[in-house]
Amino acid sequence: MKSPFGIFATLIFMSPLTSASDMFSLCETDPNLRWQSSSALAQGQLAINADQVSLAGKNKALFSGNVFMDSPQMSLTASSAELDKTNGMLNAIGPIIYQDPNSYISSKHFFANFNSSELSLGDAKYQFTQQAGRGEAKLLEVNEQALLLQDASFTTCPSENPVWALDARKIKLSQEEGWGETYGAVLKVYDTPVFYLPYFTFPISDKRKSGFIEPTFSSSNRYGLEIETPFYWNIAPNYDATITPRYMANKGFQLQTEFRYLTEQHQGMAAIEYLSSDDSAPELNSRYLLHLSQYSKINDNWRGQIDITNISDDNYINDMGSSYANRTDTQLNHLIQLTHLGENWHTDIKLQGFEVLGDHLESYRALPQITFNQINAFDFYGFDFTFNGEFAHFQNDEATVEEATRLHLEPKLSYGINDYAWSFLSELSVLQTNYHQQGDFTNSQFEENVNRTLPKLRLYGQINFERDTHWLVDNGLQTLEPKAQYLYIPEKDQSNIGLYDTVKLQDDFYGLFREQRFSGVDRIATANQFTLGATTRIFNQQNNEVFNFSIGQIFYVSDKAKPSETEIDDNTSYNSLFASEAMLHWHKNWYLSAGLQYDTDSSELVNSHLTLDYKGDNNELIQLNHRYADNVSGNTIEQVGIFASYPIGEQWQLVSSYQRDLESDRSVEFLTGVQYQSCCWAIQLSGSRQIETDLNKPVGQFENESAKFDSSIQIKFIMGLDAQKLLNQSIFSYRRPYFLTN
Repeated sequence: MKSPFGIFATLIFMSPLTSASDMFSLCETDPNLRWQSSSALAQGQLAINADQVSLAGKNKALFSGNVFMDSPQMSLTASSAELDKTNGMLNAIGPIIYQDPNSYISSKHFFANFNSSELSLGDAKYQFTQQAGRGEAKLLEVNEQALLLQDASFTTCPSENPVWALDARKIKLSQEEGWGETYGAVLKVYDTPVFYLPYFTFPISDKRKSGFIEPTFSSSNRYGLEIETPFYWNIAPNYDATITPRYMANKGFQLQTEFRYLTEQHQGMAAIEYLSSDDSAPELNSRYLLHLSQYSKINDNWRGQIDITNISDDNYINDMGSSYANRTDTQLNHLIQLTHLGENWHTDIKLQGFEVLGDHLESYRALPQITFNQINAFDFYGFDFTFNGEFAHFQNDEATVEEATRLHLEPKLSYGINDYAWSFLSELSVLQTNYHQQGDFTNSQFEENVNRTLPKLRLYGQINFERDTHWLVDNGLQTLEPKAQYLYIPEKDQSNIGLYDTVKLQDDFYGLFREQRFSGVDRIATANQFTLGATTRIFNQQNNEVFNFSIGQIFYVSDKAKPSETEIDDNTSYNSLFASEAMLHWHKNWYLSAGLQYDTDSSELVNSHLTLDYKGDNNELIQLNHRYADNVSGNTIEQVGIFASYPIGEQWQLVSSYQRDLESDRSVEFLTGVQYQSCCWAIQLSGSRQIETDLNKPVGQFENESAKFDSSIQIKFIMGLDAQKLLNQSIFSYRRPYFLTN
């Protein structure tokens, strides 16, 4: 016999953009109601037991007293039943208890037609056993095509007095069409009608359908009362759109639209956010965001990518918020890229630019930038030969060098040995770069044509040691991985070359062993140096890493090879850099990570970070952190912070975060919130105080003003919310250390 809830129990009321499992994962179902067949019968067979059995002819039987029916698909208890074998019908009188793998139903009467695979239950109370959901129906009918509920109710709340429930004159679920329909539906909150829907449909499969998605209501100091009512438009199986009117009492009416598409070769989206006028900043006129992204597989060898985001004003993202960029972003990417994956060569063709936010000089646009890298090395008398290169044309109308063309070629000979416990690599490269620069070079060091040729020698070796250890763990394994590198690049005056895509790379332990100090090739740093370092790790019996410690330092053979004080972009370069990183995971709930960079020549701390994480077994989460940076655009940064999410009961969660700037002795951000969450609804109350930044103002004007803070109180009533999302609303959102498995 077919389960009457085979359709209904798994996919009811799923919105176009959320899955049923996400909706019902908040509550546990009653394990006492779960059913598993114990029958040894074959599929399609039915066993019936009763206190009394009487036969009416050869093909009809009457059962009475403790009737129990069992099959591999279901079981049913009743006070009496009648089986008509000729017509394939079964009638049962209640009280009836019907069970199958997905549902538990009590009713007054039961009817089944085995020939047409139809059954019905009258005055039924149903309960899902694999997920949250229950209700009542005057009549519950099932056939091979659909399930029909007459005068029915539905809720995911477990109590007898649900917070919310949906009452409908009729609910129809069609497995064949993949859609559900309701007629005359009323949404009730605490048994009080609040919304009437004469007719609406919803998907019960992976099919999608146009309609309104659950709205969002909130209130804050910045936006005032805020209401979002998304509308989903299912244009075609591979095209859809979401149109979201957003009302903000303090700013006005904004329209957000997103169009998505998927074809055999392409997938992507186009989005527009538009506010005709901002009531809180009328001088800005209209405000908008445009976003376009696409990934393409043209054929087996060619790939394509588009990623473009444009905004009306620099402060748009910070002020309005958007799902297409983060509030902390300092620039927006404009990229069109074509990639060729050959048997021996990897080639990228880019058109790229960056929109720098705030009062800063515009960056260069690469129109185009073509890079080619050899994948498989050629054998050259026992050495590996590779050839990499790049051609790029840069433009920036606001810079001294308005246009520049760069051709960089880098042939390399290498010889390496890789053994079980050690490895060695030697590389000899020639760095050949030609520039053609255009602009007004009066009173500047730039030259129209520059030809730069530099050799590079790199020797790198590493040894791996292992031993058994009982330190921190029982029967553990400890490794020791010392490594050394020698790097040589002769000195070359490069002040006659502009900076087009070159910035200083991060100084840390792993950066000590890089071949270059800068991204891009506009600056090739002088090098005549040894780098020595080592890493030790401890693994437990499950081969999980519970401890590591790395330490290393650069030693210069000559003072001429040391970085100059202002080598690039007025950022201090540090000599004889010492760096270390460490991680300790001494308990399943505790994580400690730390790192620092130190200049031994000047006895100066460059950077440091320290993070302590606790993640409890009951969703407790606490993180303490400290970070220090000596020179970030000429400023020293030292901050401490705490993130916490702690349950205060089965359904209550307390969330808080705090960041303080020790250098200026003031708080940067404070956020706290409390959340109540059940399986059927959640309410969240939060308050925050964040330093306010307006990127539309000039830097000098902002620096002369005293710091301003934006304070807000928000309340949200939503279905199914993760408390940790509160932490991600902050500027400095919670992050686990990068080396931990989340």
